[in-house]
Amino acid sequence: MSTIYYNANLFDGNKTETTKNAWFEVENGKITSIGTGKPTSMAENQIDLHNKFVTPGLINAHTHMMMNPVTNKLEYLSETEVTATALQNLRDMLESGVTYIRDCGCAFNTDIKLRDFAKDHHIKAPGIIASGRPMSMTGGHGDFKEGLNGDIDWSYLTDSPNEMRKSVRTALKLGADNIKVMATGGVMSAGDNIDDTALTPAEMRVAVEEAHHKRKTVAAHAQGNSGIQNALDAGVDSIEHGIYVDEKQAAFMAKNNVYLVPTLNAAASISKYGRDKLPSYMIRKNDQVKYDFFKNVSMAFKNGVKVIVGTDAGTPFNSFKTGTWEEMQLLVNEIGATPAQALLSATKYAADLLGISKNYGTLEAGKYADFLVLDHDPTQKIDAITQSDKSVFQHGKQIK
Repeated sequence: MSTIYYNANLFDGNKTETTKNAWFEVENGKITSIGTGKPTSMAENQIDLHNKFVTPGLINAHTHMMMNPVTNKLEYLSETEVTATALQNLRDMLESGVTYIRDCGCAFNTDIKLRDFAKDHHIKAPGIIASGRPMSMTGGHGDFKEGLNGDIDWSYLTDSPNEMRKSVRTALKLGADNIKVMATGGVMSAGDNIDDTALTPAEMRVAVEEAHHKRKTVAAHAQGNSGIQNALDAGVDSIEHGIYVDEKQAAFMAKNNVYLVPTLNAAASISKYGRDKLPSYMIRKNDQVKYDFFKNVSMAFKNGVKVIVGTDAGTPFNSFKTGTWEEMQLLVNEIGATPAQALLSATKYAADLLGISKNYGTLEAGKYADFLVLDHDPTQKIDAITQSDKSVFQHGKQIK
């Protein structure tokens, strides 16, 4: 049974403006035809969208579904607690308009397990690109204990190229779509600083070699300048955070199509909500870098680097319900993107990074019908995306 949606203002993700009086036909979860004016076929169901605005479903390219942004509990989590938390977070994201995510580090490989479970069982969740457990050096960012007795590490702890090779091969065997490597210290780890380097270029080169051999991607948590350079030298596909990216690195990234996923909302949320609630080392490190962070990401964006919407959802006070919208607002209000550019960063360009652009990221014939219906034009004012009662469709079915 097919359905035609008509009388829409359509942002399809290929152009930066909306197309007026648009229609599209959906059958078996996919768009079969699309056009303007009067529909060319007569579907059994025809739905008048009353001149509302349609966009592709949003993509969040950096989440941590296992984390609770309110309790901020990170260690000694059981697999049951991780799974229950993840299921709620996934529901919240989908209802907010996020129809696909890339999870960038999950204890017990729960993101892989839920991705596979969702294929055979209906659960309310976005599509998932899963990284499973990330790669960290011993004592580095990501060396957290999990399980009620601390009997499992959050990350694969790798301290040589050979250990990296074994760990990445294990992760790929277990079903990881993406390999996450920790190139520097981070805000949330007590034992290091942002400008500390972590995994070596040689270790990360092995991760890239093994992942690319299997046609998978590598994302590098890289905040300090030297660690960003190490990750770029290793050949990673995306820099996550990129706080101290410089102009030379930005030029390299733009030329070589290396994506930047800054997760601006992670820093903004800690600054706005975390004072007197978080450990002093987190506040100190966040305060030290926030101004430089926004300035450097703006520079990279203006120098042609593809900046992708990802929020680090799950980090302190970084909501699964509203964080994606807030990230898009930060891109416009702080980084200098137009609303249309922010939309592309959460749709077409994000799908390219995740390797799902054959089926997602734009609204066109042959792709899945993941889309949002909004009251106002998000290409003119990005705040339109924050509409709480928007309609959300996934594979042609209305979720909300």
